[in-house]
Amino acid sequence: MRSEEIEVRTGSVEVVHDLGDECERFLRSVSAGDGLLNVWVPHATAGLAIIETGAGSDDDLLAALRELLPKDDRWQHRHGSRGHGRDHVLPAIVPPYASIPVLGGRMALGTWQSVCLVDTNVDNPVRRVRLSFLPG
Repeated sequence: MRSEEIEVRTGSVEVVHDLGDECERFLRSVSAGDGLLNVWVPHATAGLAIIETGAGSDDDLLAALRELLPKDDRWQHRHGSRGHGRDHVLPAIVPPYASIPVLGGRMALGTWQSVCLVDTNVDNPVRRVRLSFLPG
């Protein structure tokens, strides 16, 4: 298995960050053939989604999360900015892991699919993402 941790700067706004370029660069760097790419976010307040980006779906996802997990005072977990407790519930809905088949060194994603970091925690502007390739 080959593995690497990358840093992603998400800033102080909710974001769906496309990791496609980083994943492709990693697969090239390990001379990937066939296997699995595992993507892992070692954070209690971020997740990974395979979703279309650039056509509004990424904004729709953030809007749906705001509706499902309002940024208000209902949450028992209360440190950080107002409503931060909802960020700790996010990984139960948007998991912190994804496994993507790799064929011939390329992710076997559908035409409009992208691997994305989903970060609603505005208190943490820098995220780590672990990329691991398991050869087939």
